[in-house]
Amino acid sequence: MTKEELVSELSKDKTYSKILEYAHFSGVNTSKFEASADKTPVWGLLEEIGYGHKPSIRHTEKKLGVDSSLLRAVAEDLVKGQSPEKAMEKLEPVFPVYRNLKIHYARLIKSEKKDSAAVVAESLNAYRWVHRQAQGAPRLVLVNIRGAYLTGMDSAGKDVITMRTIVGKKDTPTPTIDTYATSIVTHPYWNVPKSIAIKEILPKAKQNGSYLEKNKIEVIDKKGEVVDPSQLDWDELSADNFPYRFRQETGEDNSLGLLKVEIKNPLAIYLHDTNARYLFKSENRYRSHGCVRVEHPTDLANFMAGSELLKSDFLTEPDTVSTPPKWHKLQKRIPVFLFYLGADCNEKGDLIYFDDVYRRGVPKV
Repeated sequence: MTKEELVSELSKDKTYSKILEYAHFSGVNTSKFEASADKTPVWGLLEEIGYGHKPSIRHTEKKLGVDSSLLRAVAEDLVKGQSPEKAMEKLEPVFPVYRNLKIHYARLIKSEKKDSAAVVAESLNAYRWVHRQAQGAPRLVLVNIRGAYLTGMDSAGKDVITMRTIVGKKDTPTPTIDTYATSIVTHPYWNVPKSIAIKEILPKAKQNGSYLEKNKIEVIDKKGEVVDPSQLDWDELSADNFPYRFRQETGEDNSLGLLKVEIKNPLAIYLHDTNARYLFKSENRYRSHGCVRVEHPTDLANFMAGSELLKSDFLTEPDTVSTPPKWHKLQKRIPVFLFYLGADCNEKGDLIYFDDVYRRGVPKV
């Protein structure tokens, strides 16, 4: 059958109503797919059930299409009389967390808990979007900013690693991003973002002549060369007149710790170790300037590489001298998602809600 013939068959009232009902209990906003007198958007509805729509994301590095052959196969199964519950097994994410969220969503809808259901619907759509954007990837990483944790999943969506994270403060929130990791950097420099350099480090350097040396921070000119801070006229430097940048030397005292995961984005956001690992013990882990500090950076690096890139004792090795950075390019792009999800499921399948730390309100799905 042609696509037009399939659409015609699926658009029949009884069949389409079954698909709509299934979509409704899957967290899809079915009001967007109501049939009109001259059009039934059944193909768009199938795509929404399987792949979702773009969540609220500040930066998306690339957008993948859908598997049209899979959509056709599902449509053919439905036309042959297969139930939506059975047909959609081919189309929807197989992630265990997605299946559990659907169960909780249906329960909330039946209990008429609309606000809670809306939060879960947002998470369901996010996982459908992950299903779209991670097609063909051997594994993926998802950071829930709102919950301050990271999950590494295999291609079937099974949790392989989980860890706590430290994310942005309310006034310097971690942005939502859909991207991929490109490399692991051991012993990274911290190239201080301009905003932090001007607002925080410059005033301290002007007030205390030993501040830069004590914190192993270098002054770099426009040519990329190190400048002797004692040769600068600090009284003449200001937020409007600062033709330099700051760079912190590598080592245990570096704010990035001993490891950084570079992810493709224009916002200077990455995942990294920290020199304040004790903060992971706290429940209040909204402390960064926007980047994501990870609890077990070595485990994350090895997971992304798909092999043992670093020994388990990497973070505990003595590092008394400044070791030059080393880039370990990943053989495959690993999708990385930074989402702001209000609800998720733990490994037991329990539904967990998270405080709206950035005060963004009830989601619209």
